[in-house]
Amino acid sequence: MLELEVVPERSMGCDNWEFILGMHFSHAVGIIQSQVGIIKGVQVLYSDTNPLSVDIIINLPQDGIRLIFDPILQRLRAIEVFNMKLVKLKYCGLPFNSPEVVPSIEEIEHSFGATHPGIYDSAKQLFALNFRGLSFYFPVDSKLHPGYAHGLGSLHFASGSSPVVSKMTLYCGSNIVESRPPPLPLSCYNQQLYLESATVLRNSLGTRGIRLQLYTEGSLRVLEPRKQCLTREILFGDSCQDITSNIGTPSRVFFKSEDKMKIHSPSAHRRSAQKRSDFFFNYFTLGIDILFDARTQKAKKIILHTNYPGHYNFNMYHRCEFNLQLTADKTHDDAMSDTPVNITAYSKWDVINSRLTPSDRPVVLHRAGSTNTSNVFGSTFCYGYQNSIIFEVMPNNYIASVTLYSPTSLHNHQQCESGCNVESLKNINQDFGTANNVKIFA
Repeated sequence: MLELEVVPERSMGCDNWEFILGMHFSHAVGIIQSQVGIIKGVQVLYSDTNPLSVDIIINLPQDGIRLIFDPILQRLRAIEVFNMKLVKLKYCGLPFNSPEVVPSIEEIEHSFGATHPGIYDSAKQLFALNFRGLSFYFPVDSKLHPGYAHGLGSLHFASGSSPVVSKMTLYCGSNIVESRPPPLPLSCYNQQLYLESATVLRNSLGTRGIRLQLYTEGSLRVLEPRKQCLTREILFGDSCQDITSNIGTPSRVFFKSEDKMKIHSPSAHRRSAQKRSDFFFNYFTLGIDILFDARTQKAKKIILHTNYPGHYNFNMYHRCEFNLQLTADKTHDDAMSDTPVNITAYSKWDVINSRLTPSDRPVVLHRAGSTNTSNVFGSTFCYGYQNSIIFEVMPNNYIASVTLYSPTSLHNHQQCESGCNVESLKNINQDFGTANNVKIFA
């Protein structure tokens, strides 16, 4: 049985780890993975059809705990203990819930002190006793409600029948309904860079690169801000050294070992004079991948990931909060044809498709191969646009990733029949979307 310390408006945890409000989904998953054999039977609950309006939940049924994440920010919004009998809880080092300590009204008031009168929910027959950042819920018979005057503590119960907490919720703010995740806690930075926003830089020739608004842990010097904000640009043609100087060492380096779309090329069966391998820099906390040419070692492709639940790579990357502005195609009978098309991580494909003219035939991405025999999340569809951008679209109409190509690299890059240059997109997602990233959810 877990024994956890409760800190209202902040966290719940023990000496070795803690779930902190505002932490990213991947941080919580990392904690759970580190407690294999202790935390068991983990479930992840989300909506396939409405991923931006329904909370993402990590359910720990054997410990009676739910971790509730904001679906847009993907950071921890609330912690709910829905079965008080499965966990031991302390406040300021003193237990208020355990097999030996029953969380009655008297025990809660003794541990946490006085608060405002409780609020009665007649539909659920529950009284909510609210402290700042913390709420306790007591099941109370409806016939007691008419006599309620000064709060839950003013009700009179028969000897030994005082109600016991059935649920506890920890959050940030004065009430759970209006609660929002706080900013990413400094204790979760772990000397990593995080992305505030990314702007795709374009000119008349195509995409030049991306401008990143970043933040990281600042200096420990007195009077200096603990959070440091940075602006960096990643341009096509930048060398490996340029990029590591700009945004640091990647989370991982991946060398492409095979070209699964080569069969679509006219020169598919020619022998290569030299065996060279293009390679990716993967920046998981930024939600981006950068592909370098094996010969020149210059950046020639950038992939932006949206990290939607239900996608093969979910939880591998943080969401890339990008903004891509394109000119609407004149072929569309659209009164807004002069208005730029703004594409973000939250745009839906049918809206984009109504303003642009992407390739008619998408490439179906199955992500099942030599290292993974099946993909339980289903296929996605890749649409090319102007031979320089690829949109990977999920069955729910949301964008899984956007791939940007250097204008100069297109002259030397083989393309598939549909005009979609998707070979490297397929390789990186197939080789890195491994079952190890999601098996905790099974």
